[in-house]
Amino acid sequence: MKNNLELLAPAGSLEKMKYAIKYGADAVYAGVPDFSLRARINAFTFETLKKGVDYAHKKSRKFYITLNIYAHNQHFEKLEKHLQELQKIEIDGIIVSDPGVLALVKEYLPKVEIHLSTQANATNWRAVKFWVDQGVKRVILAREVTLEEIKEIHRRVPEVELEYFVHGAMCMSYSGRCILSKWMSGRSANLGDCSQPCRWGYKKVGDEKCKEESKEMTVVDYQGEFEMELEEDNNGTYFLNSKDLNLLTHLQDLISAGVTSFKIEGRNKSVYYLATVIRAYRKVLDNLKDKKILQTELDNLNGLVNRGYTVGFLLGEEPEHNFENTHNKSQYEFVGEVLKSDKENLIKIKVHNAIYTDDEIEIINTEGNYPIKVFKIYNEKIEEQKSAHGGHKEFYYLKINKENIELMSLLRKRVK
Repeated sequence: MKNNLELLAPAGSLEKMKYAIKYGADAVYAGVPDFSLRARINAFTFETLKKGVDYAHKKSRKFYITLNIYAHNQHFEKLEKHLQELQKIEIDGIIVSDPGVLALVKEYLPKVEIHLSTQANATNWRAVKFWVDQGVKRVILAREVTLEEIKEIHRRVPEVELEYFVHGAMCMSYSGRCILSKWMSGRSANLGDCSQPCRWGYKKVGDEKCKEESKEMTVVDYQGEFEMELEEDNNGTYFLNSKDLNLLTHLQDLISAGVTSFKIEGRNKSVYYLATVIRAYRKVLDNLKDKKILQTELDNLNGLVNRGYTVGFLLGEEPEHNFENTHNKSQYEFVGEVLKSDKENLIKIKVHNAIYTDDEIEIINTEGNYPIKVFKIYNEKIEEQKSAHGGHKEFYYLKINKENIELMSLLRKRVK
């Protein structure tokens, strides 16, 4: 951590947590599926949480637990057992949004820092002051809060730590308080089970049918299951698809406004995505006045698959939406992880997508990206292969033109 500024990264699994720390995170956040807002895409158990916390502390990093669902009566019996398990783990903080859950956390974990989730929609200084009076040490501000509002919140309540999302997917609803998923697929976003219907593709129902039913426009999803009437014009098929948040160019503004923790979204993203994003924010936070580093890392972020980028609500404007497609394609594809390297220019890799010897391959490590040449591909028995493929538990070896490749480096190839 530099100058008390914290880069906070997601950890959807123990492996992803290790990559987050490797590529520059000062702290990580994670939780088990039942009480975290990532119910399905979440690989943590209490056993792996403890391993993760121990690993983070060994690396002098912090580990925060997410407990930010909006609980119903039936959740509390299981929730108390959950907190009893957390008593056995030396966590650094716990993220909550529900007042009832907060009260229970204070009872079971009285010495643990409480952070208020963005789901609680803290958008003004009086709300922040209220939560501080309830024992909250840090407030993760709602994504709808502007830069000028952050400044006033910090001025009015200087004793509270302020955290703000700087990168990742934007919800089309108010800081995640959405009922669209529950309505359309029976999966509640506020219990961590969003099916993201705002990201689905939709098509217009025939004009004749709309005319017969006196509707301006009706759309149906591409699976033909959900039909909705719209009151807006036919400007695109992905009418709820917000662009992704990217505040890399506004980190100094946020620091000056009083933000000390910069949060990245993406517990369900690949290790390649996490490594690239975390590295970008780490480098810029450590070199705030270096415009060359800023431009390099902006280029790296643009090289990822994304929905287009927006600064969200930060500058007081409505965030842009991507009406054209589900996402913008990348010229690169993530193909592997480096598990072992030796002086004979041979690396052991876990393959994610196909690799051929004529591919344009780049190494991604903590310092940057650089090209390598693949001469030969071998299977686990060191038998030469024409290509390497993922989707199974086998490893491959690559004979390349460089030696001593940093462990936990990543491989990507240029899409042909």
